[in-house]
Amino acid sequence: MPIDDQVPITRYRWLDALRGVGATAVLLEHMTYRFLPDLRPTWFNMGNYGVLVFFLVSGYIIPASLERRGDVRAFWVGRLFRLYPLYVLTIAIVVAMTPIQPLRANIDPIGHITMLMEVTGSWAFTEPMWTLSYEMVFYLLVTALFVAGVHRRSGLFALSFAALSVLVAFVMPARGLLGGPVVPVVVLAVIAAGLGGVLFGAGRVRTAGAAALGVLAIGLIVVGSRVPWQGAMVLAVMFTGTVIYRWERGEASGMWPILGVAFLVCLTPFMKPVTVNGMANLMTVALAAGTFGLFYALRGRRIPYALAWLGLISYSVYMLHMPVLRIFFLVMGNPLRFPPLVQLGLGLAVLAGVCGVSWLTYRFVELPMQRLGRRLAKRRPAAPTPARERITIP
Repeated sequence: MPIDDQVPITRYRWLDALRGVGATAVLLEHMTYRFLPDLRPTWFNMGNYGVLVFFLVSGYIIPASLERRGDVRAFWVGRLFRLYPLYVLTIAIVVAMTPIQPLRANIDPIGHITMLMEVTGSWAFTEPMWTLSYEMVFYLLVTALFVAGVHRRSGLFALSFAALSVLVAFVMPARGLLGGPVVPVVVLAVIAAGLGGVLFGAGRVRTAGAAALGVLAIGLIVVGSRVPWQGAMVLAVMFTGTVIYRWERGEASGMWPILGVAFLVCLTPFMKPVTVNGMANLMTVALAAGTFGLFYALRGRRIPYALAWLGLISYSVYMLHMPVLRIFFLVMGNPLRFPPLVQLGLGLAVLAGVCGVSWLTYRFVELPMQRLGRRLAKRRPAAPTPARERITIP
């Protein structure tokens, strides 16, 4: 989801713009159920489109962030201060709304500590949070691969997870196998032990910690994902973004793994065990890939300010739009009772409101916490990095 705040903004503004496109697509998907539903496209899914764009962006930039630092501790400090402040604020807002808007059923607070609620059998406090579970799984896996020194084999990982998705679609039930109050506690304990070994250990302790994180990440994807085949496919998409990053840096001989991933991603929705709209899913994937490809091709061009600005507030838009929409519906009622022109005006007002609230939270929550994270990351002594992994920054 969020791009690392320490990546040079002049070089990666196109990724900011992509995030703005993704967040806006998810917002429109949730709005068009109540505003002018006849205009809602049925030949592709706007919400899934936006999420796929986010996953490609994360796959491209997250390994880059870790490898540029060459320091796992600084990476995790940056991630925690980038994600958690707004995440906690969103949960607080949803909880504060319970007198007028009851919480979703089956919410496990322990699962939310790790952000892994989606892969440990818990519903999220608000719907869009489900993608954060896969972001966190990706962080755990990338960390494990980096410590093990095999992180540059991104093409192999992309193909492997795409193939795993096909296999899981045939051998696993349609729903994840994990659930119950014990699972989030065990997952939290494993992450604490694994990250502790990676961040503060050395030698075998560090290696064992990385192995624990990697095994946990893959295990959660296979047996914990609410839709098991989809969890593995998400990782395939994210590693596809990493393949593009490596090809751009000359660390890969080509982008041929993308062809294999594309084939498997397009094949899976048409298999009998998978119950989704195959053609709509295919068009959604194609549009997300095409959007990423277009922005990548134009990455050296000047990005319109509006798109770049939407990218800056995209995390807030993504996290806060559902609470804002619910408050609006409670106050105004169902917009469908109004004529289309009035619905359009109300929809534009909601869009402006979501963007305004998101700008405030970006300015007064996200930015200060990012700056604090940067200061803390600089103060911490860097964990020893193997000589083969040290990166020289010009």
